[in-house]
Amino acid sequence: MKTLERLVAEKLLKIKAVKLQPANPFTWASGWKSPIYNDNRKTLSYPAVRSFIKLELARMISEKYENVDAIAGVATGAIAQGALVADLLGLPFVYIRSTPKDHGLENLIEGELKPGSKVVIIEDLVSTGGSSLKAVQAVRNFGCDVIGMVAIFTYGFPVAINAFKEAKVTLNTLSNYDAVLEEAVRTDYIAESDIQVLQEWRKDPAAWDSDK
Repeated sequence: MKTLERLVAEKLLKIKAVKLQPANPFTWASGWKSPIYNDNRKTLSYPAVRSFIKLELARMISEKYENVDAIAGVATGAIAQGALVADLLGLPFVYIRSTPKDHGLENLIEGELKPGSKVVIIEDLVSTGGSSLKAVQAVRNFGCDVIGMVAIFTYGFPVAINAFKEAKVTLNTLSNYDAVLEEAVRTDYIAESDIQVLQEWRKDPAAWDSDK
């Protein structure tokens, strides 16, 4: 039986929420060259995939975290899926901005979150972990207990793994980079000869050179 990680990877590849182009790398907003691009917002446009991800995120939260008081989604990518999961679980929902809005109440957290709440944060994607952990800190600063984070996908960068460990945040994801590579080879999306390039990139994405 296919694992959840592989099943989710298969679905992401099928709808092109994940694209792999070792020979023609993408350029991320950070300036990094990358053989992979991930856009989980695409899952929202496919009802069957959207529902599957909602159910599995909700199941993961129910199984791994006890006495959850609220769900928080990280803006903007996890707002929709976070709201869907909160609705399924019958829990309050808020979302966390990357920066406070510059008018009105200047909120960083939108919605009503009670201080002291046990919160699970939902992310669509974890890369370096910087923006994800910034959201964690915002909830902690509000006086709440972040009991964990769940996400659709993680690249599994060493820098992110270390950052989550230092921040004392448990991260659980539906799928990951390794599962995507395994599924991509199985379905002939990429050749086995591409695997080494893709693995080298993950070791040090900031310094990776596709021309080497």
